[in-house]
Order: sequence, then structure tokens, then C-alpha cells
Amino acid sequence: MTTDSEAAIALKNEGNVAIAAKNWEKAIECYNKAIELDPTKAVFYSNRALAHTRLESHGFSIADASKSIELDPTYIKAYYRRATSNLSLARYAEALKDFRTVCKMAPNDQDARLKMQECEKMVKKINFLKAIEVGEPASAAEGLDLASMAVESDYDGVKLGDEMTLEFIECMIERFKNGKKLPKKYVYQIVLKAKEIFGSEPTMPEVKIADTQKMTVCGDTHGQYFDLLEIFNRNGYPTEEHMYLFNGDFVDRGSWSTEIALLLFAYKWLYPRNFFLNRGNHETDDMNRVYGFEGECKAKYNERTFKLFSEAFSALPLATLIGDKYLVLHGGLFSDDKITLDDIRNYDRSKQRQPGQEGLMMEMLWTDPQNLPGRSPSKRGVGMMFGPDVTKRFCERNGLEAIIRSHEVRMGGYDVEHDGKCITVFSAPNYVDTSGNKGAYINIGPDYKLQHNVFDAVPHPDIKPMAYAQSPLSSMMM
Repeated sequence: MTTDSEAAIALKNEGNVAIAAKNWEKAIECYNKAIELDPTKAVFYSNRALAHTRLESHGFSIADASKSIELDPTYIKAYYRRATSNLSLARYAEALKDFRTVCKMAPNDQDARLKMQECEKMVKKINFLKAIEVGEPASAAEGLDLASMAVESDYDGVKLGDEMTLEFIECMIERFKNGKKLPKKYVYQIVLKAKEIFGSEPTMPEVKIADTQKMTVCGDTHGQYFDLLEIFNRNGYPTEEHMYLFNGDFVDRGSWSTEIALLLFAYKWLYPRNFFLNRGNHETDDMNRVYGFEGECKAKYNERTFKLFSEAFSALPLATLIGDKYLVLHGGLFSDDKITLDDIRNYDRSKQRQPGQEGLMMEMLWTDPQNLPGRSPSKRGVGMMFGPDVTKRFCERNGLEAIIRSHEVRMGGYDVEHDGKCITVFSAPNYVDTSGNKGAYINIGPDYKLQHNVFDAVPHPDIKPMAYAQSPLSSMMM
């Protein structure tokens, strides 16, 4: 007769097979059952932590790794996995502590030693920046004389004057497809103009769809430039009659993040009242340092380019209200039922450049839905999770049909949850070249009915995700 302990080991082994096949959900299911039968084995929690990490559920991963360490303080993999999840959340000091423990236990582990050294550099850098902080930092645009700046002599594209043109955008699209860059002068012009326009918009723009118009809502694109072009090729390029809203996370992970950001910013300049961008949790400095956008800006242009983008990201609206029916925001809802649309309207985002670990901005960028009622700690380790009852109350109180959010991979490209009142749309198919998911976008006409559209990833040049990441995470990709 099989004992509970033997059955648990068999389930663990089944979970390991699922891990090898990159079936993270199946792996978690197996480890859950193993833990129910035998909750005393450190390896069960540590392996489940790995699966949670792959699903970006870093809060769950940290909890599992910590439980594994509690059961067996000598279990090296648990320290490594907790360090990895803390690193993913830009918690460098916590990650460094665990990487040091790994290196002490396994002094010949060169991978862990490299990650420890990189974490040490990041901690020193952050401490240095804090030490020299005096009031509001000067803008990266200070001392930038665009009028006298020359365009590089080898640039053979359309010239950009004082106004954005469709001809310039079409040329830019082709240049980016062919691996070419823009002159720095034009990059600065586009980013500074976009920042100016964002700064003139409210925290929550309110959009009506006229009889001759339609609106397309897109989710995360994450530097997957060729998949972005697939959306435009399938669905139509932006015009004054065909409005677009990109719901955050334009950058990071994918290795064409500057191309996406510049293209979206150029469209914002061309159609300021018909093209909209919301801020995501990856339009933030901490995430950009970890997941590649900062490194990409420096590699393709320079450090000033990243700083200008950072300032523009901090000016982005946090939500968009479509036809008084749909609130579109990157993450989700709030820890307090009393929050209303008026709180979003009245929120002064200019006083807080980065979202931090609490407050309205953080929750709008980071929270996620759950199936259970009520609220729970976040699987990510930042923000929280909200149930269908929370969504129902928010929609009823604010006269909404639904919220539309992004922030999470959905294997089918989109998901309709919470009795139809919470819709997730994710527009990066085959996310980080490994997930196998569909991408999706939502079309909304003058009748405000939602039409969900699904598409597959398209081929791209052989440049891997996170190619420009300057952190240990670049070697941790799935």
C-alpha cells in the first residue's frame, strides 16, 4: 500500500516533468497536492516557488521559498529562488542577502557569484543616488539646445521639422523594421513633445466615440515591435477616425522597446486627441533598470534618452474613461471601496514620479483580479488582488459596465471575468518568445459594444528578449 509520503514524492516527480515541459500551472497543481499529503518537505515548496516565478507570481514564490528555508535552512535552491523573485521586484538588498548565503554555502557556484556581484553594484548605485539627492532633480532636457543640434550625416530618412507628419512616421516604421535608428535630435524631439502633451492631459482622459469613429484598446506590448505592427496591419493604422489606446507596459523584456515607445509617442504627437497611452507598471524606473529598457536606451542612444523617457513616463495618464462605460487602467482596482472616478480625476500625478509601494497610483498599476470574493495579498509581492464582489461594487458605484485592464498574460489573449465586469487584454503574443500565448486587442464602436480580436506572434529578427538587460535577470529568462 502506498503511503502518503510515497504518493507525495510521486506527485513531486510529476510536477518536475511539468516544469521541464514549461507547464507551470500543471506543476503548481502537482506540488499543491504533494504538500497536502506531506507538508514537511522543503523541496516541494522550493519547486513550487520556481513555477510561481515563471508565472511572475513573485509574492507567492517568496512565500514558498521562505517556507522551504524554514523547513530546511541548508536548502540552497530555496535561497536562490527567493533571491530571484526579490530581484524581479527590484528589491536588490533582499536579493543580495540570499545570493550571499548561496555563495557561502556553495563557493564554487559561479552563476550565483556573478548575480551577487551584480546585486552589489545595484545596491551601491541606488545608495549613491539617494545620497546625492537634493530636492527635485534637474530635468534631463536642461541645457539641451535642439535648434542648434545637427542630425547625423549618415541619416537617410525623412526629415522631422516642428510638426510630426505621417510621412515621417511611415519612414520611421520602415527604419525600425530594418534595424536602423533615428538621429538623437529626433528622439529628443519626439520624447519631449510627447511629455508636453501628456502633461497637458488629465490623470484620466475621458473619450467619446463619434458615429464615424472606432477605438482599439491594446494591452501590454513589451518591446515586441513586430507584433505591434501585426496589430496595425490586421486592424488598421491609427488615424483621426481610428483611435487607439495602449494600456501600459510598452517597454521592457522585448528588445525593441525604444522602437515601440518612439512610434507610440510619435503617433501621440500626430493625433494628440485621438491616440491615448496609459501608464503601466513597466513605465517606471525600477522595472526599467531590471528588465532592459534602461540598457536598451543606453545601447541604442545614450543615458540622456532614458532619463527623458523616464520623465515622459511619469507624465502619462493613469487611466482612460471610454464613453462613461469602461474604465481602462493597467492593473486594477483598489484596497478601499470608497475610491471613485472622482478620486482618479482629482489625483495629482505630478507630485509622485514613481508609484512606490502603496497608494492609489501603485494600485492602479499593480493590482490583479482573483476568483475568490474580497481582497488578498498580491501573488506578485506588490499591490493586492481583488474579487468579483469588489469589481461589482466599484462598477455599480461609478455607473460603469466594466473595467478593462492588462498587466497579465492570458493564454487566449484576453479574458472576461467577474461576471463580465473585468476584462483583461494582453497584446504581446508568445510573450518573451516562450509563453505560447495568443495576443489580443479590443475594438469599440460608437455603440460601445466590445469586439475581441485574437492574433498570433509573427517572426522577428534573431534578438532574444532581455538582450539589453544590465541585471542578473538577463540570464534568468525562461
